[in-house]
Amino acid sequence: MITEIEDYFTMGCGRCDKFGTPECVTRGWLDGLTALRRICRDMGLTETVKWGHPCYMHAGRNIVLIGALRGNFRMSFFKAALMKDPAGILERQGPNTQNPDVIRFDRNERVAELEPVLRTYLAEAMSYAEAGIVPERKTAEFDLPDELAEALDADPELAEGFHALTPGRQRSYVINLNGAKKAETRIARIAKFRPHILAGKGATER
Repeated sequence: MITEIEDYFTMGCGRCDKFGTPECVTRGWLDGLTALRRICRDMGLTETVKWGHPCYMHAGRNIVLIGALRGNFRMSFFKAALMKDPAGILERQGPNTQNPDVIRFDRNERVAELEPVLRTYLAEAMSYAEAGIVPERKTAEFDLPDELAEALDADPELAEGFHALTPGRQRSYVINLNGAKKAETRIARIAKFRPHILAGKGATER
């Protein structure tokens, strides 16, 4: 997994064996990803690498992350429950996602078409970070461990896979991760579970 930002735009995220090859999914979306990067930097966001993806921060808080899949690329918002979404462009990453949090692009040119809206949404998210506003915690059947929530925000493919799981399979991962006392252990388990989640399996399934 990459740790240097420029590597993402020249070689990819480093999560698979297509890293640095023409087959990397980032190659087909490079113009759009670069346009998203330009907008984020123009808005004054701090550019970092987290979970192998470009992550943009403000006032000490993660604001958005950009990433690519085979069929689209996207901008994912952290603290998405706060977003008003007047243009109606935010989508849920999966049927069990609590809040619409991602903008999907199926054409590189779509970024330019949405640029004024994207800037407005980024400014809104930045204002919440500056004010220290966070969304109310919703009562749910089970709460995701912080490390899992962050991993899902940072990894579009993992998020889609997790949200496609049945509630019982999702719960199996929550129970397993909550059984680990240390954050480092939970993070390591998430990395180990990733192939299982993408395969549609629960934590105890082989």
